[in-house]
Amino acid sequence: MNKIGLVLSGGGVRGFAHLGLLKVLDELRIRPAVISGVSSGAIFGALYSYGYSPDQILSLAKKNSYFGVSNFLWRKEGLFSMQPIRKILLDLIPENSFDALKIPLYINATDILHNKTIYFSSGELIYPIVASASFPVLFQAIPIENSKFVDGGLLDNFPIEPLVDHCDKIIGSHVNRLGSIGEKNIKFSKTQMIERCFQLAIANSVYSKVYKCDVFVEPALNGFGLFKMRNMERIFEIGYHAALEQKPNIERLLEI
Repeated sequence: MNKIGLVLSGGGVRGFAHLGLLKVLDELRIRPAVISGVSSGAIFGALYSYGYSPDQILSLAKKNSYFGVSNFLWRKEGLFSMQPIRKILLDLIPENSFDALKIPLYINATDILHNKTIYFSSGELIYPIVASASFPVLFQAIPIENSKFVDGGLLDNFPIEPLVDHCDKIIGSHVNRLGSIGEKNIKFSKTQMIERCFQLAIANSVYSKVYKCDVFVEPALNGFGLFKMRNMERIFEIGYHAALEQKPNIERLLEI
């Protein structure tokens, strides 16, 4: 049987679409041999690898509001703290170790002191997850060892590299499809402007690597912001149906 790898992009609340894909994989009884995730993809990838089902993760998110900015602590320097989400993740994965995961996982974060992407796959788990999801400007950088880290999507929002030489087939899930905005007089809030500029900046780092995927799932989520938790269930459903459309292609990955 082919060894199947799964890539989960970043995307804030749009990452709930990854759970829709994971639900389809569960229904098809396809278990990824290894997962590589960034930002929200790292969070959901870790929880799934630990043993939580997609429906369980959605239910937990409803209770804890992972990405609701209002639930994070405001810091004096004008950035939010990631400590609340760290506490939630420690409660959900108390072992705080990559060794506790049932599926091997890679998590990437951006080392802002040394200008490079770092992939984590062993040792302490929670700090790399939090670092990978620490959206620049809005959230504080996370100290790990002798450096500081922010959202892995800044340099690599589609972390396929760890899987390329170790998997027979790769499924890619990208939740930041870049669409045009037709309204020339549209007014952006500060958060929306940050979101839009970030998406434009990272787009090429994703689409230049799509050819390495055997199946590429990219649900239409242009109308959903990165931080609006009220959309999570709708995004989950859109991700689920986008994955169902790829069902024949996914099933073919099992063929020798």
